[in-house]
Amino acid sequence: MTQQHSTIGEGDESPESERSSFPHPAWLQTAVFYEIYPQSFYDSNGDGIGDLQGIIEKLDYISALGCNALWINPCFDSPFKDAGYDVRDYRRVASRYGTNGDLVRLFQESHRRGIHVLLDLVPGHTSEEHTWFERSKQAEHNPYSDRYIWTDSAFHGYTMPFVGGESDRDATYILNFFKCQPALNFGFAKRDRPWQQTPDSPAARRTQDAMIDVMRFWLGQGCDGFRVDMANSLVKNDGDDKPETIRAWQHMLGAVKTEFPESAFVSEWGVPAQSFEAGFDIDFYLDWRWDGKGNGYNLLLRDVDDALDSRHDHSYFNARGGGSIHGFLDQYLPQYEESKSKGYFSLITGNHDTPRLAPRLDQRERAIAYGMIMTMPGVPFLYYGDEIGMRYRTLPTKEGGYARTGSRTPMQWDGGRNLGFSSAPGNRLYLPVERTPDAPNVTEQLADEHSLLRWMGLLVSTRHDHEALRAGSAFHTLAAPEHGRAFVYLRGSDSGERLVVAMNPGLHEEKIDLSVSFDDATGYHANEDGRAPLLLLGCQSWHRGELTMGPQSFAVFAVDR
Repeated sequence: MTQQHSTIGEGDESPESERSSFPHPAWLQTAVFYEIYPQSFYDSNGDGIGDLQGIIEKLDYISALGCNALWINPCFDSPFKDAGYDVRDYRRVASRYGTNGDLVRLFQESHRRGIHVLLDLVPGHTSEEHTWFERSKQAEHNPYSDRYIWTDSAFHGYTMPFVGGESDRDATYILNFFKCQPALNFGFAKRDRPWQQTPDSPAARRTQDAMIDVMRFWLGQGCDGFRVDMANSLVKNDGDDKPETIRAWQHMLGAVKTEFPESAFVSEWGVPAQSFEAGFDIDFYLDWRWDGKGNGYNLLLRDVDDALDSRHDHSYFNARGGGSIHGFLDQYLPQYEESKSKGYFSLITGNHDTPRLAPRLDQRERAIAYGMIMTMPGVPFLYYGDEIGMRYRTLPTKEGGYARTGSRTPMQWDGGRNLGFSSAPGNRLYLPVERTPDAPNVTEQLADEHSLLRWMGLLVSTRHDHEALRAGSAFHTLAAPEHGRAFVYLRGSDSGERLVVAMNPGLHEEKIDLSVSFDDATGYHANEDGRAPLLLLGCQSWHRGELTMGPQSFAVFAVDR
């Protein structure tokens, strides 16, 4: 890789022109998140499972990479039938990760390094082993009888999955996903059975208040906010616009943000206008693919049914099979324009539910993809191991992971035993590490100036160094030819800084005429020769308003003020 990097300086971005009743925390403007799957990150005590102390020991690595915020997947007490998304006790850390004191120490050590920490909140269901459910399934009426959704007979189910005859009460409880996950009662927007309660019923309100208490508990311990699992699915039979689920979140987040105004909330929603109306600060552009058809994000990075099939992959960043950026932009731009003044619609490199980009996309393809992710509007999220190109692998299911298990393997720190993840015997590891001789690892890539890890570090530092690349800074498409491979856009700050980001993920040179779009968007002329990039992968030239991008190239340019 050929890399160049220089800085202009930094300043605070002005707040958006429109705000919800609760302003977004200022720290989100410059946040770059690092998602950690705790059982797979670093094992500090040699039992084969990652833990909180292991995260603490790797905070300097995360900070050096430039990530200043963490999202930690569920670390609460659980029977782990769904890898911790089946919570048994919201207020207690699972013993395999450590103690509540370890989590508080993680908050403190992170804050000392300028890193914010979000925990993962699962509000829609609990484990069947939660004490709330143990009380709820009793025949005698008690304060928890309506904490979950129950029908009026053990033999009366509903359209959602249900289980009958497994409790003392003569009723069936409704499930959210796995059999072990009874749905909490947030009410029904449309009622068609007498046993269904309204979203404003006392029972539904008590469920909301219980979630408020959980959030208050951890925020009071030093947590900086929450990523919320399946945030749009709380109220049953809600309309497409989710009005009752939105109202439920407005109540819950309103109560919490009043007390903790700098706390941040990220939704697994995928419809930013709804998410932001509900009170969330960030909504992910989620990876959706049904019956062989993907949404905009899927077309950008994962446009194939088989995560290992590079030949038939038509995602934008596949050098051989990809088309134009239009498939992504046609879906992204309307959502971005509708919501940009209300919150941050954010891109991810991947997460614990999506297939890793490697090995389907090679290193150069991923490098260009990361260039875009780290320079687009919103708050970027980097999934652990993506920065070194960890590979998706086909593995037997673990703790309900099924096809997702291959994206949850141990972090690869060095070339030693278990690739540096754990000192335990290999057969005791949470998941097996990659055994190939060329398995990527942190130590080797730190020593290689052309590595993916070093490139990611340059991208993150460039984002931090420029106001124009902050989460809420302006975004304008300069070039997106319908039949070409190039994509060029402008990022700009209120202070006047303007950056042009250009890429060509294809195998052939692309020429882009910027003379009209550039002048109209920036008020500056594009006809100067020899414009030097701040950051470059591959080759480029700029001559009298025509930008030429070489094959598989990415560049960031500063616009003269």
